Amino acid sequence: MTTQTQPVDHELIQAAAQVARTRCRGDNHTMAAAARTRDGRIVTAVNAYHFTGGPCAELVVIGAAAAQGAYDLKTIVAVGDRDRGVVSPCGRCRQVLLDYFPALTVIVGAGDSLRIVPITDLLPESYVWADHQLDAEHVTAPSTS
Repeated sequence: MTTQTQPVDHELIQAAAQVARTRCRGDNHTMAAAARTRDGRIVTAVNAYHFTGGPCAELVVIGAAAAQGAYDLKTIVAVGDRDRGVVSPCGRCRQVLLDYFPALTVIVGAGDSLRIVPITDLLPESYVWADHQLDAEHVTAPSTS
């Protein structure tokens, strides 16, 4: 676990909270996420709940950022509707966030205990999809002779 503390990005939390307050309606949209890109932009999104396993807000924000030309996220936070505050990413989101952005930081905690942690701290000793991709690149095609 990383012991270095970084200041919490309250502007990012406020952006997600604003989206949660104004865009989360009913059972289909209950979480909002905001991510800060390396160049300082803030991208927001909401989840798309579906009984078949629709995407969480953190995953939707990855697509929204890419649609805006932002492919390198620095920090992310998720906030629940009905003033639930900051919510830690689920296991699937932790894995996807680690795979896409291994240097990403995540805002977690509640109230006075908000803190920013590396995604690697939320998923220690994890399988890294990129490792599989590197292994696949080194596999040579069978000889046809």
